[in-house]
Amino acid sequence: MSSIFSKIISGEIPAHKVAETEDFLAFLDISPLREGHVLVIPKQEVDYIFDIEDETYAGLMIFAKVVAKAIKKAIPCKRVGVAVIGLEVPHAHIHLIPIDNITDIDFSQPKLKLTEQELSEVALRILAAF
Repeated sequence: MSSIFSKIISGEIPAHKVAETEDFLAFLDISPLREGHVLVIPKQEVDYIFDIEDETYAGLMIFAKVVAKAIKKAIPCKRVGVAVIGLEVPHAHIHLIPIDNITDIDFSQPKLKLTEQELSEVALRILAAF
């Protein structure tokens, strides 16, 4: 069975995409910890990030770096935090989260509830920062 992320890649499920290449995709988390919370994924469905082939893993990290720089330009924050949990969806992914302090990346805190319009506006701000 394909993951929800594979369905986003194929277009079966809509997403607020902020960057895409032949091999990778970055899109807004629909239950973000902070405004500008982006998920970065390989298009190849691999459950565990450390099972990804070395070349693809390196490419994923470089792609995440480019996306993080755009997030930093678009969303006021001190840093863009990086987290890999790996339990939520059986498709490797990296969380990029604008942060001002360490508690901003605490996954036990309540998630934001942004409207589709707010998500679209955030995505456009990040897209414009590339």
